[in-house]
Amino acid sequence: MTHERHEEYMKRRMREEEIPAKFPQRKKVFESPDGGKTVYERDFGSKKRNKITTAKIKLNVDGSIVPNYKYNEDALIKEFKTYIDATYKQHYSRDKFQATEFIMDGGHGTGFCIGNVLKYAQRYGKKGTQEDARKDLMKVLHYALLQLYVHDNDL
Repeated sequence: MTHERHEEYMKRRMREEEIPAKFPQRKKVFESPDGGKTVYERDFGSKKRNKITTAKIKLNVDGSIVPNYKYNEDALIKEFKTYIDATYKQHYSRDKFQATEFIMDGGHGTGFCIGNVLKYAQRYGKKGTQEDARKDLMKVLHYALLQLYVHDNDL
């Protein structure tokens, strides 16, 4: 075994040891040497692997199988990220500061975020076009995500 291959093997083994600690329910490792065309599963620590014949399986970076979403969640999450990215380019973020930052820094993050979630949820479908209603849902999601940040950071 060359030094480079040994190093790659050791990195993989270290990742495998970390995964059960983070995800104790995971008992299997999924590997795909050809980018998802062929997928193998094996038990942690085992060298023996079995080929999975399920077509079009995709793997995450940690080796877990990407779910086959029923409700288009992956595309909606991607769209949501694009929406959030666009908010950083709007007039509310001039001079590199957003009003939201001042509100959160002042200790009013939860009231601000939950208040906006309620506001846009109650307004949904009552103002403007279908596209306006959809934007209200994006705002609900965005303020809920901001509240997760506030919650996790005790702001």
